[in-house]
Amino acid sequence: MPRPFTALVKPASSACNMRCRYCFYADEARSRAVANYGLMTLDTLESLVEKAFAYASGPVSFAFQGGEPTLAGLDFYRALAALEKKHNRRRLPVSNAIQTNGLLIDAEWAEFLRENRFLVGLSLDGYGALHDALRLDAAGGGTFARVCEAADLMTKKGVDFNILCVVSGPVARHAGKVYRYLRSRFQYLQFIPCLDPLDGAPGDWSLSAADFGRFLKETFALYYDDFMSGRPVSVRQFDNYVGMLLGRPPESCGMSGVCSSYFTVEGDGSVYPCDFYVLDEWKMGNVNTDSIEAMASSEAARRFVALSRSVNEKCAACRWLPLCRGGCRRNREPIAENTLNQFCPAYEAFFDYAYDGLCRIAAAVRGR
Repeated sequence: MPRPFTALVKPASSACNMRCRYCFYADEARSRAVANYGLMTLDTLESLVEKAFAYASGPVSFAFQGGEPTLAGLDFYRALAALEKKHNRRRLPVSNAIQTNGLLIDAEWAEFLRENRFLVGLSLDGYGALHDALRLDAAGGGTFARVCEAADLMTKKGVDFNILCVVSGPVARHAGKVYRYLRSRFQYLQFIPCLDPLDGAPGDWSLSAADFGRFLKETFALYYDDFMSGRPVSVRQFDNYVGMLLGRPPESCGMSGVCSSYFTVEGDGSVYPCDFYVLDEWKMGNVNTDSIEAMASSEAARRFVALSRSVNEKCAACRWLPLCRGGCRRNREPIAENTLNQFCPAYEAFFDYAYDGLCRIAAAVRGR
């Protein structure tokens, strides 16, 4: 069976030209010995690319995230493209993606992303006033207009991109308005539940289970109406549930029920099992000194996966477990104590409300 390889790469470490109020990675960076590992060198990038193609016998995927990954500079990604050609001697399928706040995207960037077939995730938290209250630049100003300019430019240049909207408390409380605005401009949407800091201290942007449950129900009602009216919009989470009802595995790792140990690579080449756990205790090795095989079988990797297999007693008895699967591990901390997912009430209310509609969509997709 072909062996794929996926890496989530942080070429600018935790550096960012924005100061989003809820940024989970800024919190992670403050929770480790080294907050910022600096820009990734081309030697480290080549070590990663070379080892990835030596290890894989199936598709190879690189996704770039931050911080803000465009801070590594366009020449870094031009070097990536050249290194992929150099080391992909067996001509394995390759895909590249980047998640960006859009502030540095100009015509040169957009042309590169199109020509090299990068899939772009562009962060946009709904309509203008809401986005600008949450996603600030380094000077404390709003960023909505600049993000929209990046979206317009990528649309004009033919770049494949989707919208990444963090569902904070304020976004959840304006679910219908957020969905309608994004749907009016974009076809592909991803709603990402906001994370509280690792110490659990909430902020005024925090997402409660009650607000998230209402958000899921309200946005699903609109998603369902759009589908049944012949103008479908892709919402990643809902699309995954439909796919699961059709017998497909979820493509979103947080919906699988058990963690895999995928490679999150920091700026210095250090490797961790998950973007939400780039912490000293979970370091698996470094691409400059360790083999992919050794890191994949490391004690940290094995322990990370094993802990995720814990199933809360309520989950085990829940009728929705085959679809919910306990949710993302990050929302089940401290997982060693068999903690229930903090959004359990939201998912329970959502599936009670949406299950029949999901089944009708799945039946329509199956009949095509």
